[in-house]
This record gives sequence, C-alpha cells and structure tokens, in this order.
Amino acid sequence: MYVIVVYDTAAERNSTVLATCRQYLHHVQRSVFEGNLSPAQLLRFRRRIEAVIDHSHDHVLVYTLPPGADIVRESIGAGWAAPSDII
Repeated sequence: MYVIVVYDTAAERNSTVLATCRQYLHHVQRSVFEGNLSPAQLLRFRRRIEAVIDHSHDHVLVYTLPPGADIVRESIGAGWAAPSDII
C-alpha cells in the first residue's frame, strides 16, 4: 500500500523520527515521507514510531492508500531536494 507520513515532533526527537522514517520511506519534504510498504512493514514502522514519540506532545499522521488506488502527485513551486534516499 502507498503510505504518506507527516510529523511534527519536539526538537529533541526530530532526528530519531527522521531516521526511522528514512529506513522505510522516501524523504520528499522536510517532515514528509512517502512510499510503498507491505502491511507487515507498516506495522513495524508504526510500532517504532510509537516507541520514540511523546504521545502527549508529538504528532504523526500516517495516510494509507489501498493497492491500485489512483495517486496523483503534483508539485508546485521550487522542489525540495532530500539529503538522501532510503537507507
């Protein structure tokens, strides 16, 4: 399934959340990641994120699109060059 992850976390957890997201998804914009994950990969990803965030202060949105769903991605304005791809 196609997954989009957007996060807003405290500065002290940003690098941990960033590193976790990079292990599973493509870094497309500052705190935005996207890519294809199997259900098992998504479960592992969610568990890792849940373990590192502070649930009372941090916020992570996970959008999932079912296989075969039409995905239209439009980029407007200056593109953002990610420092690296998936690790």
